[in-house]
Amino acid sequence: MRGMPALALAALLALAGAAPPAAPAGFQALEPGLELGQFDGPPGVAGDGKIVVVRIDPARFELRLLNASAPSHGGLLTARAWAERAGASAAINASMYQEDFRTSVSLMRTREHVNQRRVSRDRTVLAFDPLERGLPAVRMIDRDCEDLDGALRGYGAAVQSIRMVSCQRKNVWAPSARRTSAAAVGVDGKGRVLFIHARSAWPVHELVNALLALPLDLRQAMYVEGGPEAQLFVRGGGRELERVGAFEAAPAADNRDAWPVPNVIAAVRRR
Repeated sequence: MRGMPALALAALLALAGAAPPAAPAGFQALEPGLELGQFDGPPGVAGDGKIVVVRIDPARFELRLLNASAPSHGGLLTARAWAERAGASAAINASMYQEDFRTSVSLMRTREHVNQRRVSRDRTVLAFDPLERGLPAVRMIDRDCEDLDGALRGYGAAVQSIRMVSCQRKNVWAPSARRTSAAAVGVDGKGRVLFIHARSAWPVHELVNALLALPLDLRQAMYVEGGPEAQLFVRGGGRELERVGAFEAAPAADNRDAWPVPNVIAAVRRR
């Protein structure tokens, strides 16, 4: 949520059953098309210092935008609860929201429901649910590289937020001393979707540099939440992982409570 002065963290990991086979480049396969990676972030930070990445193959999973403002969706839920309700394997924040605890600060819509029709100054839009054959299942639109209206015409769902990595693979987050836990969404060179969570509070510019240095083949990324609201949930292959953000004033606090949020992006296995 934009404007929150304090930012926080927590994580919960539940393991069950035998470990699934390892995937290449630091990832472990949870299910076909769903992989989990846990990487060391920059040193000298409070907390676990880990960057967690869920890698999703859009040929096997479809993205869905879930909104509390949509008819029959009810109130706010944690990422875990949103995923369980939708039968999803993973869920992450879908950008920041306003003080009504419903409406996104920037463009957010599906075919059936418009949460926010206003296009803000933010430079990146995640587009999914293609309306035409032959279009990528998921793509990230950089407004400095292409026309937004034209690019969005072929997609039913759109989520706008703050650009972290440009279409030229550049870190475009302005350097700042402010630290925050963060949730982000990215795409790699094969068109796979990356749900990213850092519970430790790094300066975001430093976090982006770390992401570009990891074996992710990260091509573009956008920030979707910071602080205690920032969360990620994934389940598959007998494992569950829930990550929760931290308050900036107490980054090492043992906060295990996920905050209910109004909007998430979920990954649901294709039938």
